[in-house]
This record gives sequence, structure tokens and C-alpha cells, in this order.
Amino acid sequence: MPEPDHRETPGAPDPHTAIGGAGAEIDLATAEGETLGHRPAGAGAAEAGPTSALARSLWSDAWHDLRRRPVFVVAALLILFLVVISLWPSLIATRDPLDCRLSRSLGGPAPGYWFGFDTQGCDVYTRTVYGARASVTVGVCATLGVAVLGALFGGLAGFFGGAADTLLSRVTDVFFGIPLILGALVFLAMIDLEGIWPVVAVITVLAWPQIARIARGAVITAKQNDYVHAAQALGAGHLRVLLRHITPNAVAPVIVVATIALGTYIALEATLSFLGVGLRPPTVSWGVDISNASEGMQFRNAPHILLYPAAALSVTVLAFIMLGDAVRDALDPKLR
Repeated sequence: MPEPDHRETPGAPDPHTAIGGAGAEIDLATAEGETLGHRPAGAGAAEAGPTSALARSLWSDAWHDLRRRPVFVVAALLILFLVVISLWPSLIATRDPLDCRLSRSLGGPAPGYWFGFDTQGCDVYTRTVYGARASVTVGVCATLGVAVLGALFGGLAGFFGGAADTLLSRVTDVFFGIPLILGALVFLAMIDLEGIWPVVAVITVLAWPQIARIARGAVITAKQNDYVHAAQALGAGHLRVLLRHITPNAVAPVIVVATIALGTYIALEATLSFLGVGLRPPTVSWGVDISNASEGMQFRNAPHILLYPAAALSVTVLAFIMLGDAVRDALDPKLR
């Protein structure tokens, strides 16, 4: 009986090869790999590309939203202008704010003196420009001090809890019982020091409990998340968990409250200067100028000595409050 011929017929397909020619082996391997849950190296990267490009962090997403808010743009431009003239007031005011002549007292606008003169014969325009330096410096430095002190104490109390949390709660209750303006009046009258830094120190000491309460609540909320428990289960220490996993997710409300409070602290400095316990002459400040304008009701005969520093103060406070509101809306997705 003749043996079957195992020779391949020229051009006939190999029975061990999938239909489709030479590339079919690759297709078969690919299909088997996908069935077992394995994908080629390039396929996953190609599919993940668009998703990664669209994915944004909380801060990048907030910045993407803020750039499209007219309120934020206007407030940011105003604050940028204030910062520039605080650092370099001579850019738009070339005269000396302390160049005062009684012969020009309460004089109206004149060529080169567009805002007129105050009771001492000083150029109101120059003093209004230079007054931004002291007011903005007090507001920014006080806000930084309050934010750092409050976030530190509040974050540690919220993270560790127990006796530290109880102690912080009782201390903040004591400070909340002291009205901010009244406490600042008493402290500044007691220390009887002049200059910017005593005002900054008093505001920092009296105002930090508000930020501490915000930071404590944010940390307590953040530490309940699953990724924090996972990091702790993997052996991460307290410092690493606090700095790497909790702080980035708890700092947003602190920034929002601090931004809004900055305008409040500028107004507080003007109030204290108006009452005679904050900044004092020869320091140039909006609060000092408002106080000088109110002496003897001089603003009734020359309203410009009160109008311009008060308007500059109002616009500055409004700009920081608008900025804080815009940042709050951008960092809180639930408000969208």
C-alpha cells in the first residue's frame, strides 16, 4: 500500500497558519494575548494618550477656570497694579509725599497736582500712591503670618486629634471671644510701638484661630480618604502622610479664606490708624490720611482730602474680596 505524500503543494496554505498569510501569526498572537489580558506595548499608550492630555489636577483645572472669569481678571489686574506701585511708587508719582507747605493747605487741583492738597499742604495724589506701600505691606504680611500659624496649629490638631485637638479648641474659643478690633486697640495701646511690624504682629496673634479652624476641618476631612489609609497601611510615617497626601488636598480652603481675609486686614489697619493706635505720621498710609482729613471736619470744605485715600482703600479691599470669591468658586467643584 503506498504511503501518503506529505509534500506540500506549491502555493497551498500551511494548515498550522491562520488564514491571512504571513501576518496572520502576529494577529493570532495578538488575539491570544488580548484574550489573556495582555496588550501590545503601543496599544495601551495610544489609548491612554488622549485621556492623559485631558486629565488635569485640581490646581490646573482651577487655573483653567479662573482665566475665563472676568471678575478674576479684573481683580488680578488691580492687585498687580497695587503691588507694582507698592514696590516702585516713583513710577507714577515723582514728588516727595512728605513735601508739605502750609501755604497750599486745602488747595484744590492744580497743574501737576491733580488731587489737590491736604490740611498740611501735602500733595494728595503723591500720598495716595505712596500710601499703598504701607497698607498692602501690612495686609500681605499679616495674612502670611495668620495663614502659616493657623495652618500649622490647625493641621497638627486635626491630624493627631486627642489632647492636641481639645487644647486647640479651647484656645480658639478664648480668642474668638475677643473682638478683633477691640483686642488690637488694647494691645497696640499697651505696647505703644510705632511702625508696620507691631500692627502685623497684633493682627497675626489675634486672627490666626479663624484659619486654624478651617485647616483643622480640612485635615480631618482629608485624612478619612482611602488613599491616606492605604499610605498608612503601607508603612508611611506621619510626616510623609501629612505633607505628601493630606496637605495638598487640605490647603485649598485655607488659601481661599486667607485671600478674602487679606482685604479685611488692610481695612483693619486703616481703622486702627484712623483711631490713632495703628500707623502714625510720618508714615504714609491711607488710614493716616483719612484720620487727618477727619480732624476738625476739614473734609466738609475740601472733600478731596478724604475722597481719594478712601476710594483707594475701598478699591483695594474690594479687589482682594473679588479675588477670594473667584478662587473659592474655582477650587470648589460643587459650586459649578
